[in-house]
Amino acid sequence: MDQAIVINSGATKWDIRHKVWDYIEANNLADFPRPVHHRIPNFKGAHRTCNKITSLEVFTKTSEVKVDPDKPLEGARLAVLQARKTLLVPTPRLRAGLFNKIVPPQNANKEDLRVCSTSQGVKDFSVPIGLEAKVQVDLVVVGSVAVSEKGYRIGKGEGYADMEYAMMASMGAVNESTVVVTIVHDCQVVDIPEGLTESHDLTVDYILTPTRIIKTECQRPKPEGIIWSKLDVEMLEKIPILKKLRSLEQKAGKDVTLKVSTAKNEKPNAKPTLDSKLNPKHTAKSRPRCEPKEEPNHQHIGDGAVVHKHPQGCTSTLYLGGIPDGLRVSELKSVLRERNVVPIRLTWQGAQHRAFLEYSDGPAAEHALTALQDLSIKGHTLKTERAKSQRGSRRPNQTLPRTRNKETKEAAHTPTTTATTVSLTVSGKQGS
Repeated sequence: MDQAIVINSGATKWDIRHKVWDYIEANNLADFPRPVHHRIPNFKGAHRTCNKITSLEVFTKTSEVKVDPDKPLEGARLAVLQARKTLLVPTPRLRAGLFNKIVPPQNANKEDLRVCSTSQGVKDFSVPIGLEAKVQVDLVVVGSVAVSEKGYRIGKGEGYADMEYAMMASMGAVNESTVVVTIVHDCQVVDIPEGLTESHDLTVDYILTPTRIIKTECQRPKPEGIIWSKLDVEMLEKIPILKKLRSLEQKAGKDVTLKVSTAKNEKPNAKPTLDSKLNPKHTAKSRPRCEPKEEPNHQHIGDGAVVHKHPQGCTSTLYLGGIPDGLRVSELKSVLRERNVVPIRLTWQGAQHRAFLEYSDGPAAEHALTALQDLSIKGHTLKTERAKSQRGSRRPNQTLPRTRNKETKEAAHTPTTTATTVSLTVSGKQGS
């Protein structure tokens, strides 16, 4: 079947996401909520397409089904409840645990079940399921932005579906016989280069569209558990249940060493990052300490942002210019993760169409500089170069003067080492 969206060779996951989002919007293929950008698209006909799940043999045999909370999967959640099966949904951003079990009111009628299948119903009629619960999920239903007939899947870039499946595998809730289904519009079935997917990425066994049921015959194994070396301390802070799961696996004798981080509370013997592997002389152990004598001055200013004063002489910074309008910092962070060039700090100045990427040393910055050449997002080619030193000095919180031309502006935009900037720390979360 001819595909509506053609994916060019060399496309990144974010290129594919935006092609799909743009196509759905341009062709008015979506229902509320809109625009579909940065969402799992709620395509027109999603509810009817979800009903096809009842025709799958695995659906008739299973008693417990895990369905993601995305709007286009509402029909799948309703089908599970109407079949009187146990419906499990992930907790929002995994903050309070892994699963919630939907418990409809006693003697629930069809309308009650419909309410339970909505996002509000998921909040009102669910109870948490702990890691110690004996859960066996034979069918998992996930949302997708794009998927290929080979079973490769791309989500909206936050990585939660991949993480949830890995956590289920770690706790024994899924196994090699568990079937994974995604439900999408026909236009979302595209050619995804195999090289874009990694070992932690979840693949799918069936694709349900308004016109087809596709059995992918995917040969790539699904995640068999958490790959701890891809996670850092910050991720454990964001998702507390990971701490508990890590403790359980550590007691079971598994290697739970985290990714090397510059955080002060990171273990010095953690496994090396890509940068330290490429530059063995600059491992965390041999790298000189960069902390100032006093704690960095910082102040919360709202929306989760923190004002930092950067220590002098400790890091190497890249300038990233030409950032397109509407780009979110989360999108840029996902692109950086895909290219394995996550900085220790990202200073976001989206309104000025630029960002600053701070790396632990020169070799790490040089590696990032090479990896980010010819970077294109939303059809815009970004400019990546070493940040230029400003002439003179300025006091903290002093804003830069307005410049009259692009050349002067780029020469003057680099934060000095004593400047106060709004910085957002980049997490090690995978982009899926």
